[in-house]
Order: sequence, then structure tokens, then C-alpha cells
Amino acid sequence: MRNLFRRLDGWLFALLLLLAAGALGYLSTRYRHEADWTAHGRASLSAPSRAVLAKLDGPVEIVSYAAPQGNLRQTVAGFLQRYQQVKPDIGLRFVDPQLDPAKMRELGITVDGALIVHYRGHQQRLDELSEESLTNALERLIRGDDRVVAFVTGDGERNADGKANADLGTFMSQLEKRGMSAVPLNFAQVSAVPQHTDLVVLASPSMPLAPAAVQALVAYVQNGGNLLWLTEPANDDLGLQPLAAALGIRVLPGVLVDGSGAALGLHDPRLIALGDYPLNAITRGFVLTTLFPQVSALARVAQQGDWAMVPFLRSSAQSWTEFKPIDNAKSSDIRFDAAAGELKGPLDFGFALSRLSPSPDKSEQRVVVIGDGDFLSNSFLGNGGNRALGERVFDWLLGDDKLVNLPPRGAPDRLLQISQAELNLLSVGFLIMLPLLLLLTGGLIVWRRRRR
Repeated sequence: MRNLFRRLDGWLFALLLLLAAGALGYLSTRYRHEADWTAHGRASLSAPSRAVLAKLDGPVEIVSYAAPQGNLRQTVAGFLQRYQQVKPDIGLRFVDPQLDPAKMRELGITVDGALIVHYRGHQQRLDELSEESLTNALERLIRGDDRVVAFVTGDGERNADGKANADLGTFMSQLEKRGMSAVPLNFAQVSAVPQHTDLVVLASPSMPLAPAAVQALVAYVQNGGNLLWLTEPANDDLGLQPLAAALGIRVLPGVLVDGSGAALGLHDPRLIALGDYPLNAITRGFVLTTLFPQVSALARVAQQGDWAMVPFLRSSAQSWTEFKPIDNAKSSDIRFDAAAGELKGPLDFGFALSRLSPSPDKSEQRVVVIGDGDFLSNSFLGNGGNRALGERVFDWLLGDDKLVNLPPRGAPDRLLQISQAELNLLSVGFLIMLPLLLLLTGGLIVWRRRRR
């Protein structure tokens, strides 16, 4: 009898174990739970992508032109599942491109697995299956049509597509992925800003502008056009006083220097590092550190028209406008000289202006003036939050307020920071101590074997 009970206990335990496994299998088909334990959530949808999805206030339909053969459709569906978990009203439909080749040519489908994303009557085509490309496409759909950004050229300005250190090619290539088109604007060829221009950028001219060009810019602003003006130290003799007067802004003489930069490891006093910003629609929630190489301080003058002018870039209390030439960037001999007319900080060098647009086609007109253009150049774009701040400025100027506060983009790579002493210690350890330890261990093993 005792043996019988033992057998029954064993069979009952096995039966309960099978029932538990079956229950787990059944529940796994009805309910789903995923956990991402990778560093910074690399296997999950990034914070910028989630923020873009949160701005979509309607359903999104994605059509995948993938052949039914192979595993491509499963790959597409698995990739989009991460987006659908955040936004359930993203629909996915598959079309076999081999059924209607003429229609595929009409749609411009040349890659097996290409996607067309539809949202509110607009569409974007993707030939690459990646989070960056899809998120950028969704952001362009939020904007609606591509925005035309005209860059003034012909007077030594920074090139929007240039590769030189001072140009803006790297920054603009990123903006083009987000739905902005950069076009040149040369007033030697046209007498006015073309219609359907969403934004004009005057990026640090180095030569005087022709009076007709200045007048065209003033007329553009007076008629309700949006403008980004990047100025530089010693650029107050370029004939742009009428434009500054129309905006109620004055470019102060000298170059802005900051005595507190040495504590941050900045040996050049002309490098202005910011980690705190005046409250503004552009900088709301912005906590990244930005670096500005050479800055002109700006000041308000008499109120012009009905502009609402708000500063959003401001130097520290240890800064001042230095009038003397700084030949040696590492020089620590410069001193604030109030008798010479130098101004003590904090000083503003970035203003955001807005008003009701004089144009009947627009509701609001926006202008941004910044006393430095180097922070968006190819050389300095990768410093801290320079790129993220530049994107916020462009989004605000174009009226895309939904996109201003998106989290900064970029791969969540981990950075190993070690001092020179620690690097020397690691080098000695791996190059000398570790080989010696292996040799001693091997010698000890050989010695013990020979003693046997």
C-alpha cells in the first residue's frame, strides 16, 4: 500500500507539472510581456521615436511592398511591432510588388520591402528599414510639406552644403532628413526673397552686403517673413544696421569672454559654455551643455513695432565684452576694463522675436538673432547639445512647436573617461605586469613538474 501511494504521488506531481506547463503555454499565447535589459534600452524604441509617436494625433497606415517569398514580411512586421506597441493605431498592410509592376514604377518602388507611410493625406516612402529612417519619415509627416529654408549667399556666408570647418553642411544634412530643404538665395540674381520661402538664414556674412540686398531682407521681415540671423564679433560694419534697426537689436562691440571657463577646462576665454538658459519656448526643458566659440553680445534698443523679444542665450556673471585683440587664445592676461567701455556680464547673445504676422497668409512671425554661428558649424556641431539646440531653433522658427521639445537624438553610446594616470596604469598592467604574471605562473608549473 505504501508503494502504491508513492507511485500515485509521483504520477500526481508529473500531472500537475504538465498542467502548469500547459497553463503557462496557454497564457503566453494570450498575454505578452517584454523586458529590455540592454544598456540604455538599446533593444527598445528610443525616446525620440516615442516622442514623435506621441505627436501623431491620428491613425497611421503603412504599406509594405514586400514579396511573400522568404522572411522579409516577417522582418517588417517584427520591426514595426515596436512602434505599434507605443501607438496601437499604426496599421500595416502588405502588397506583392510582382502583381502590378507598372503600378510599382508609378509609385517609385524599386526595392523589395519598400514602405509607404500614410498620415493625414500625406505620404513618405522609405527604402531603408531602420528606426532613424522611419522616425524621420513620421516627423516629416507631422510637418506636412517639406519646409524651404533659403540661405543668403554671395557675401562670404557659411555654406549650407559646405564641407569646410566653418560651413553648416553636417547640420543641414540632418535637417534635410527631417523635412527641410536648403536652397541658395543670392541677391545678385534676385531682387527679393522668393515666395513660398518658409525661412531665410543669414549665416555670418564676412563681407558687406549690397544696399539692395539689405533692403530686400528688411522688406522680407516687414512683410512677415521668418528669419534666422547669425552674426559674429567685428561684423558690425557690413551694412546690416537697417536690418538690426527693424528688429530693435544692436550688436555690441568686442568679443564676449568668460573668466569662469578655466574651471571647466576651457583654456580659450572666448569659448562660452552654457548649461543654464533663460526660460523660453526654445529652451524649455533643455538641459544639455552648449559651446559657443566666438560670441557677439546683443542688446535691445528702442521697441520696434509690436515685437515680443525674449532672450534665450545669456553669458555668466564672470563674462564681459573684451575690446583688446586676443592674439594668444590661451592668454590669461586679459582683464575687464570698465574705463574702456567694456560691459560686464551677464550679457544676452540670443534673442527670440515674435509678433502677429503682417502677412494674411500667416498667423505669427518669428525671428531669431544669435551672436555666434560657429556653434552650428562642422567643427563644433558635435559639442554637447549644439545640434539639439540648433534643431530647436529651426523647429520654433518654422512654427513646428510640436517638435521643439523632442528629446535630443543620438546613439546612447557609453563613454569611458579615464585620466592619464589611469591610462598609464592600465598600459603597465596589460603590457608588462600581465605578461610577467603569465611567465611566472608558467615557470612555477614547470618547476613543480620537474620536482616530481
